[in-house]
Amino acid sequence: MELTCDKILLAALLLSAAPFSAGAANKVIYGEDNRKEYFEVPKERQVQADAVVSLWDRSKVSRYESGDFQLSGRPFSEKVFSREGEKLCASEPFRDQPIGAECSGTLVGEDLVMTAGHCINDQHDCDEMVVVFDFNIKSRGGKAQSIVPASSVYLCKAIVASMNGPAPQTAAAKNGTAKTLDYSIIRLDRKVTGRAPLPIARKSGLDTGSPLYTIGHPVGLPAKIADGASVLNIREGDPFFEADLDTYGGNSGSGVFNAKTGLLEGILSRGRNDFIRTPEGCYSSEIVSGKPEDGGEVVTKISIVAGFIPQTDGNSAAPQTPVNIDSSGLKPEYPKGVTWEKLTGH
Repeated sequence: MELTCDKILLAALLLSAAPFSAGAANKVIYGEDNRKEYFEVPKERQVQADAVVSLWDRSKVSRYESGDFQLSGRPFSEKVFSREGEKLCASEPFRDQPIGAECSGTLVGEDLVMTAGHCINDQHDCDEMVVVFDFNIKSRGGKAQSIVPASSVYLCKAIVASMNGPAPQTAAAKNGTAKTLDYSIIRLDRKVTGRAPLPIARKSGLDTGSPLYTIGHPVGLPAKIADGASVLNIREGDPFFEADLDTYGGNSGSGVFNAKTGLLEGILSRGRNDFIRTPEGCYSSEIVSGKPEDGGEVVTKISIVAGFIPQTDGNSAAPQTPVNIDSSGLKPEYPKGVTWEKLTGH
């Protein structure tokens, strides 16, 4: 495919921009690997997956003259795990699929996406972000699209609410695993069309043992739906709960759903190590048998961000206004007359 001058200029600008700042928190597999492809789940789960986003560093996304966007990933099998160049074990699933997404998120308003605070914490992170829908595998034997239409690609316009810092020191929080709040609600550059925001649980129905699932992009892979999980512990007054979700770095920001109601109950934050080195010198997923006694994946309760998310029944006022963040000293400078909006058409 022939590239335009705009794309060449865009690539040069992206290379000069500051690197993406999100840290990929660790995750792990509990018992059997319950991750499923988009085409393997029921229609109602596919509809939910249609509202899930992958978050990409701008340097990995470029635009063709046609308006389509190119996603620059690499095979999972090429991921390097050590200074010695050790890579993925041959038995690891999804190794031939592309990786590239930094984090995950969920559409919760007509132009609002919910993710983790360590994925997008300030306006600089927002400016460096590209939000992509439909990075998934839609049929058996199919592949994830590397070229996506403009209708699936959005930019981060503003921070509505974000926190990646100390949690309130309640008695429950002091006893909990996580000590920091980790959430972000971002506003996109335009209203999303062709898919609906997902409703959240305004009143939590979770207890220890409640069934869960999550939808996101483990290691930056095409979307995976991981079910068969449950709440390990949940404490009143703690901003988090723990769960045995099969998730990885890249799943950070994924929505966590109540399997009984289908409602969003939280945002995946962080957890255990993803991979371990085998005696053969390659890396494979860490497997935890049974219910871990020393904690699981940490999920921010949806109640922490509920005030920033509009009701889906149309009876609620708009969410709170964006926070004021002065990032004038952090924004990349473009050549005179050239802007990201001009290059992308947004």
